Amino acid sequence: MISGGGVPLGGTPLGGIPLEQGIAALGIECPDRLADRLMAYGALLQKWNRVTNLTRVAPEKMVTHHFLDSLAIVPYLRSPETLIDVGTGAGLPGIPLALARPDVAVTLLDGNGKRIRFLEQARISLGLDNVEVVHCRSEDHRGLYEVVTSRAFSSLAQFSRMTAHLLTSGGQALAMKGSIDSAEIEADTAPLVVAQVEPLEVPGMSSTRHLVVLRHP
Repeated sequence: MISGGGVPLGGTPLGGIPLEQGIAALGIECPDRLADRLMAYGALLQKWNRVTNLTRVAPEKMVTHHFLDSLAIVPYLRSPETLIDVGTGAGLPGIPLALARPDVAVTLLDGNGKRIRFLEQARISLGLDNVEVVHCRSEDHRGLYEVVTSRAFSSLAQFSRMTAHLLTSGGQALAMKGSIDSAEIEADTAPLVVAQVEPLEVPGMSSTRHLVVLRHP
């Protein structure tokens, strides 16, 4: 039994704060049973993590550091029809975004076969009809998307170089970062340019989070 407050899999908490409370604090409109479906995803992630290295985040921080952190960028999605999460890993932020926005076609892209097998299982188990899983490196993938997201790239310059070809002319690339400094923001990020930098308030999370929005010039 999975609950929004979150004690799946043998009583191990995925908590920090109650998930439904965190979602409410973000002030976003969500489909019914979003908290339950996120907890089901978390339970599956925790199960697979025992044999496959998918995340280093402790179970008690999963709600804040994975689910709410991912959902914090929902207000910046505008109204896209297509989104690709590059280097998605365990499906973050792509799966929480797909659950929160079932109207968006979400592609989960990763080059690691073990992660891909988990993502395929998650897609099936959660009934994610709006999700496609692609086993590929970002620089080798072809397709155009209105939104490109990632939590995995080390620098904005690298993120731009490896994903700009995936972005439509009027789209936006959303780079989720922790602390950032002026040098990184002012560095050359061609072929994309930094359009805005927004601090993210993630309920129950004390560490600094930012969203950097990049676009074609």
